[in-house]
Amino acid sequence: MSWPRRVPAGLVALAGLFWAAGGAPAGAAAVAPDPASAAAWTVYHGSPQGTGVAAPVTAVDTSTRAWTSPTLDGDLYGEPLVFAGHVYVATQNDTVYALSAATGAVAWSSHLGSPVPAGSLPCGDIMPTVGITGTPVIDPARGEIFVVADEMVNGNPAHMLTGLATATGRTEMTRDVDPPGADPAALLQRTGLTLDDGRVVFGMGGNFGDCASYRGRVIAAPETGGRPRIFTVDAAGDESQGAVWMGGAAPVVDGGGHVWVSVGNGSVHSPSQRYDYSDSMLELSPTMRLLQYFAPSDWAANNAQDLDMSAAPALLPDGQVIGAGKSRIVYLLDGAHLGGIGSEQASLGSACGDDIDGGVAVSGMTVYLPCVAGTIAVRADQSPPALRLLWSSGTGGGPPILAARLIWTIGQNGTLYGLDPATGAVRQQASIGAVANHFSTPAVAGGLMLAPAARDVIAFAAPGPGTAAPATPTAPPSTAPSAPASLPPAASGGLPAAAVAGIAAGGLIVIGFLGWLLWQRRTTGHN
Repeated sequence: MSWPRRVPAGLVALAGLFWAAGGAPAGAAAVAPDPASAAAWTVYHGSPQGTGVAAPVTAVDTSTRAWTSPTLDGDLYGEPLVFAGHVYVATQNDTVYALSAATGAVAWSSHLGSPVPAGSLPCGDIMPTVGITGTPVIDPARGEIFVVADEMVNGNPAHMLTGLATATGRTEMTRDVDPPGADPAALLQRTGLTLDDGRVVFGMGGNFGDCASYRGRVIAAPETGGRPRIFTVDAAGDESQGAVWMGGAAPVVDGGGHVWVSVGNGSVHSPSQRYDYSDSMLELSPTMRLLQYFAPSDWAANNAQDLDMSAAPALLPDGQVIGAGKSRIVYLLDGAHLGGIGSEQASLGSACGDDIDGGVAVSGMTVYLPCVAGTIAVRADQSPPALRLLWSSGTGGGPPILAARLIWTIGQNGTLYGLDPATGAVRQQASIGAVANHFSTPAVAGGLMLAPAARDVIAFAAPGPGTAAPATPTAPPSTAPSAPASLPPAASGGLPAAAVAGIAAGGLIVIGFLGWLLWQRRTTGHN
């Protein structure tokens, strides 16, 4: 597009003001990126693929808390979620909370029902009640948060899928999702929830101790409350177990809408018996049809020793997949051809000194795995297929995420750690207090790093590019709601980078216009 021969001075001035205000055209947005994902964290580990990678964050200020939520009415097992200026968490007392992202104060809460007393279950390690264990999921388009609550209904345990309006907590939908013929008291809904093609997808397994009779399931329930589709592990009449629990991670949904899960130990303990899809990694269609599977060659021995495949599948950008679990062996698989029993491309034995349970963080071909003894980093190669242990930290151990160029993990000692992704060395840390379990995992969105402790949420400032951290509080944090921790678009006393660039560009426009005006005067003979 060409400029007109004579440009009004007012238009030039408006252009300068426009640039100075930071209102650059779309092509200039890259100067200070502000992706929509930076304001929301709506599913376990931030994306359907469960990569655990936060939107761009310049730093996390662990020197002081931005806020601490009030003490909530039950233990927190799930990951905090962030949407539309609120932080969402759910408790083992069957209560869903929406907290102000600015202050941590309770915006609304919804108590869904009476949680199941631990003593009424055949076994388990969640005390004193079992309520909402899996991380909820939010559908931004519907403005709805979905949870599965273990409730007492007519005197008996039942697993109820409930959808709540994110703005108000109003119940939009509820239905029983216990599989037909199952004993609800023997089931635990442990995985996070995710969304796939209009369905809420989650796994079910047994209580800690594998007591009573249950079968592992992957359930896809319509968001509108219709009849769920179900895939059953150990489905034969003489089989049981095969929990889909994944250390609290959500089923992974790939770009084609296929669902990936890991499966725990089943009841078949002899390789001479028919394989039962336990101790495995499965790929399912959105309608819960089995597409392919992988199981270690020693699956039967793993079943006998309770050595679950219990880490979330890590989908790599080249199509390979990494899986791991309680055997402490990491497997590299061809995602296009899992191949069945004993078909791994490569394996890495004794990668860490304890179970590998829960969600992962994926950065390129490197996967950060949640070893209970401390986070580990493993890199995959494609040609030839191989795995390398980059480091074993001995620190943290809760499911890791990646933000502000660090790996973040919560230890059983109630400490949030920021680890160097290249070495595993501790670069930052902050105490958050006692945690409810060793699967606690942080979230990053809305300018905050959010860490769940046993019964409260701790927030640290985590501004994105072009934003500044909130002012440091002058008083120590408490369990009561703190004063608002604002996240202004620019630090006081200074201008955002986009505004500075706009002023410079506006100045160049004005200077160019004055030069053109002088040239015009000379060429037309005006004094």
